[in-house]
Amino acid sequence: MKRLWFAVFLLFLPSVGVFSQGKISDNPEVSASLRFMEQWLLSQVAFRSIPGLSIGIVYDQELVYARGFGYSNLEDSILTSTQTIYRIASLTKIFTATAIMQLRDQEKLRLDDPVEQYLPWFRIKSRFPDQPKVTIRQLLTHTSGLPREAAFPYWTDNKFPSRTEMIKGLERQEMTFSPEDRIKYSNLGFAIAGEIVAEVAGMPFSEYVEKNILLPLGMKSTTVYFQDSQSKRLAMGYSRKLEDGTRKIMPFTNARAIVASANMSSTIEDLAKFASLQFRESQIVFGDQILKGSTIKEMRRIQWLNPDWKSGYGLGFSTWRENDRTVVGHSGWVGGYRSQLSFLPDEKLAVIVLTNSDDGDPSFFANHVLSLMLPPVQRASARSVEVSIPLPAWTAYVGNYQDAWWFETQVLMMNGRLMMYDHSYPPEENPRMNLVELTPVGEHTFRMTGSNGNGELVVFEMEGNAVVRVKVGENFLHPKK
Repeated sequence: MKRLWFAVFLLFLPSVGVFSQGKISDNPEVSASLRFMEQWLLSQVAFRSIPGLSIGIVYDQELVYARGFGYSNLEDSILTSTQTIYRIASLTKIFTATAIMQLRDQEKLRLDDPVEQYLPWFRIKSRFPDQPKVTIRQLLTHTSGLPREAAFPYWTDNKFPSRTEMIKGLERQEMTFSPEDRIKYSNLGFAIAGEIVAEVAGMPFSEYVEKNILLPLGMKSTTVYFQDSQSKRLAMGYSRKLEDGTRKIMPFTNARAIVASANMSSTIEDLAKFASLQFRESQIVFGDQILKGSTIKEMRRIQWLNPDWKSGYGLGFSTWRENDRTVVGHSGWVGGYRSQLSFLPDEKLAVIVLTNSDDGDPSFFANHVLSLMLPPVQRASARSVEVSIPLPAWTAYVGNYQDAWWFETQVLMMNGRLMMYDHSYPPEENPRMNLVELTPVGEHTFRMTGSNGNGELVVFEMEGNAVVRVKVGENFLHPKK
């Protein structure tokens, strides 16, 4: 059993969090799995020296779990929370796609209309003589063949073009592929989609999104253009860890003409509301139901499949296969901030991860959290599934334990079974790698079993109903104080 725990740093890793009081989160197995997940997250954030990270887990209409880890501002020692504001970068694209689909449902545009029908100034050189016209659908699926960026080096100098400059810059740009040749990610394409929203709606893109998406959903902390009044809640954006162990503060980004691709800011709590929208497929458009259920399903339906048949694009959403399940979502990355929204449509489970560093890698956390939390959430939500009930005495063993070297072990209940999670250093990437089942063999005595078990005995030494020491093999743990 691995026991290489760097507890001095990890045990004092700051965080601010909250467990909701919803039905799923009150389920004992779900609660135990959340605490297990939390310990894994603590170890990963500490090991990777991530400045700050906030995470939310949504089941259907419930924010099951939300918590911040680490700091939103290292210099001022400000803790992250569920209300910390992060730049969400390319997650903006799913709001742009939502706006387009709203207008389509109102019959103000059609997805297969050519872009130039709404934007007569849309002209770009092409080396493909038989090229068809670029359509709105192709913008949303990244199959337009447009260059990745507008004609300016803004990811180098942080000088983003104005709308006029972007339009003028099209004259010196050229199509990289013919439309519908392949998926070619394009920030320019979604900037153009934002221009279509503004033209068709008769108002600025930012105003449309605020009135028709953010306000109805109650996303009060989310903005298209960041507001100075929210500056105290904005996480500081940091570079990756440099060779000397330091991080640079990254410059604030105002995407200007590229606003519809990468400019929005939000929080875990707000994005949870947008995630819950994705699971409302049977309601009519009214109030916070800003899209028809059929449109919600249409947006995540594969429009273009990659040659490997494992991933593709819907309308604004990326879709991929993970552990034999279909995952839908989007990622974002702008200097100092990375974000990930991933959800399982059939299982109605979503994970949102926001980080304030260029090496935060939110998709790593989202993938593992989805995999870990899906089984207990499914069992808790299935009315006909029988869940094992633990012996009442076993709850006395649950807790955190340490050895003489400050290495920590957690004993917890999961699906009616007593489990032991032995923290390691470096922490395992897969949170289940160090999870061992404890099978009873006598009074207060268990054997370490399952795929990670080594057959050793675990004996809980008791005084009354309290554990005073745990013998694991030939060594000992004591309750963490």
